[in-house]
Amino acid sequence: MLDRSPTIDAHPTIDAHQHFWKYDPFQHAWINNDMRVIQRDFLPGDLLPVLRATGVDGSVLVQVDQTDEENELMLEHAGKHDFIKGVVGWVDLQNPAVEERLAFYKRHPMMKGFRHILQGEKDRALMLKPAFKRGIGLLQKFGYTYDILIFPDQLGYSLDFTASFPDQPFVIDHVAKPYIKDKRLTSEWEAAIRAVAARENVYCKISGMVTEADWKSWKAEELHPYIDTVVEAFGIRRVMYGSDWPVCLVAASYEQWYGLMKDYFSKFSKDEQAAVFGGNARKFYNL
Repeated sequence: MLDRSPTIDAHPTIDAHQHFWKYDPFQHAWINNDMRVIQRDFLPGDLLPVLRATGVDGSVLVQVDQTDEENELMLEHAGKHDFIKGVVGWVDLQNPAVEERLAFYKRHPMMKGFRHILQGEKDRALMLKPAFKRGIGLLQKFGYTYDILIFPDQLGYSLDFTASFPDQPFVIDHVAKPYIKDKRLTSEWEAAIRAVAARENVYCKISGMVTEADWKSWKAEELHPYIDTVVEAFGIRRVMYGSDWPVCLVAASYEQWYGLMKDYFSKFSKDEQAAVFGGNARKFYNL
């Protein structure tokens, strides 16, 4: 079980969720023409000036491709750039030899955890399959975290999923992508997110929200009820700031999203702000 002691150092500020890629229209077919602003390469040299301009000290680099090759590239980036504090990669959790792969990645201290793009799976309950759960059951042995990337229709499955591993550190990415564009807080999403938040080993990234809103006309006040719900459900010690850069650029600049988050949490104490903007990510990912 994670150590949840209340003392959290105020520095550094950490962006808990960002990506890099060398754009390939086939590999990255999900980046459609509506998202043409991100149909290009995004690499460490593109992010570092943005982090410096906003006063963010470091980031957690998260996978977008489900390949060993991307893991290698991310670890290479992390080895060359001090601002990358950790990597969340991908591993085939259903592979009978997954334990050997996890042991291999343990040689790389910057690899902190793993993620599978569950939101894109035809089998919406893939996370509950015995082979997938077997892989998850091995993560704690190696000290790895797991990022849960899902849409709201999968939150019910995630409740059963996380219940099976009460000591495994989990984090819900992008507040499970509620339907913000509909301009309503659905009772189904709210009830499900509160139920998952009752698991003390589950954290939540406040990230990826502007891309679930109307890209051209979203307003901060439309996002506040969702953030309210997540903070109330998980508590200030289990939520973390993430930019989802560069995906966020389809709807907002890095500075806009970071500014919205800083403004929202400005009413919280300095210690609570330090937790959201770095302390919780450092604890969760053992940065």
